[in-house]
Amino acid sequence: MQKIILASQSPRRKQLLEWAEVPFEIQVQETDESYPATLTVEETAIHIARNKALAIKASAAPGKPILAADTIVVLNSEIIGKPKDRDDAIAILSKLSGQHHKVITGVVILSGSSEIAFAETTDVEFHELSKAQLEFYVDQYKPYDKAGAYAIQEWIGVVGIKSIKGDFYNVMGLPVSRVVRALEKV
Repeated sequence: MQKIILASQSPRRKQLLEWAEVPFEIQVQETDESYPATLTVEETAIHIARNKALAIKASAAPGKPILAADTIVVLNSEIIGKPKDRDDAIAILSKLSGQHHKVITGVVILSGSSEIAFAETTDVEFHELSKAQLEFYVDQYKPYDKAGAYAIQEWIGVVGIKSIKGDFYNVMGLPVSRVVRALEKV
């Protein structure tokens, strides 16, 4: 597989690509993560990922495929972003406690004039979590850079997740097996 450009600073996406032994280099640009209100949640994740990929395409060496992704958490049709601070993280996790929610990752791969775009959805259910558990997690793990204020591979995933249906790695930030299959087509 040829070397790709990963348009992400996410340490989790980097780790997943390393585990899959996909050769890559990282290039990032600040991008606008706003989106039209008329988009579905799946289209929203793809829209943000596409903007990340296009920002890199303008300055990238021609010929290298560009991989961009964006992960969102959706509870009852509401997109839950990254927490602003400790109180917001606890409030977000309180909403998710005892509930089912969706984790959706939009993926865009640009190669020359072609584009592969898709969204992967994983259903996640939390156990009921106490305020003390939520405060412990937020204070110990500081999940301020994570959609939904949590990372499934951390303490809260080990003790707080009741079930998942779908791709575990998607919840970490990249449906890596599907990405690898898509990259093989490029």
